[in-house]
Amino acid sequence: MKVGILANPHKKDSIPTVQALRDALEARGVESVLDHETAAMVGEEGIEASEFVREVDLAAAVGGDGTMLHAVLRLGNFNLPVAGIHIGNLGFLTTCTDQDMAAFADAVAEKKFKTSERTLLEAVVCRGGESCQTYTALNEIALARGETGRMVSLVAKVNGELLNRYRADGLIVATPTGSTAYSLSAGGPLVSPASGVFLITPICPHSLSQRALVLSDSSEIELSADDAEAGPMIFTVDGRESISIASGDSIEVRKSAQTFTLLRLEGASYYEALRQKLGWQGV
Repeated sequence: MKVGILANPHKKDSIPTVQALRDALEARGVESVLDHETAAMVGEEGIEASEFVREVDLAAAVGGDGTMLHAVLRLGNFNLPVAGIHIGNLGFLTTCTDQDMAAFADAVAEKKFKTSERTLLEAVVCRGGESCQTYTALNEIALARGETGRMVSLVAKVNGELLNRYRADGLIVATPTGSTAYSLSAGGPLVSPASGVFLITPICPHSLSQRALVLSDSSEIELSADDAEAGPMIFTVDGRESISIASGDSIEVRKSAQTFTLLRLEGASYYEALRQKLGWQGV
């Protein structure tokens, strides 16, 4: 077994965890390799994270849920399991905390773990119907009000049919994985990761009748501005990118042909994570 390790380059406190992970794996006969950014943090040379797919059996991202989201971009078309080592409390996306390193290393060495395949979003942004750029998201894409701070008007279509004209602070299109992220904060429902659906969640809508919608992940969604005088909106992918969207631009959102495979330790439960992170106590 060989594990590719990547960490958040902006978190120097991840260095001891990276070293502890390497030591735990090595003690069990498991080889590891660092990506360039992580290797630079410890004064070594590594390889591009996008090369992991040809070099390793699985990847481990050290940091938190944000590091896991960034790993989608750094790893590229990576069809192998990805584990998240959370520094601190367990996140929704991470496999274990930095206190569970021995258990994680044992699971890898013995190949005793399970996986959870997650849907990815593919968003194609087209400028005036011409120049187009494709983005990939694990949690969500969002189209929100820009620098003016004014409420925006936007059109949402599903499979070419008008869904709604929204007046709101913005709109979120989320995967089941993203149902515990931005969409949840905006009032969207929780959805099991294995559900074959997308969520469309308005952000602070002008009308209380505009609610979150659950639809099949075979749907194609198109978003565009509905008010040329309102100024540009901001498009984000998993909380990053921040691209200005003007009148005449469009965003097409669909299920990506690529998926993201999370590594889970045996005995780990999504519903236990919900209870822990959301503080459910029962009645």
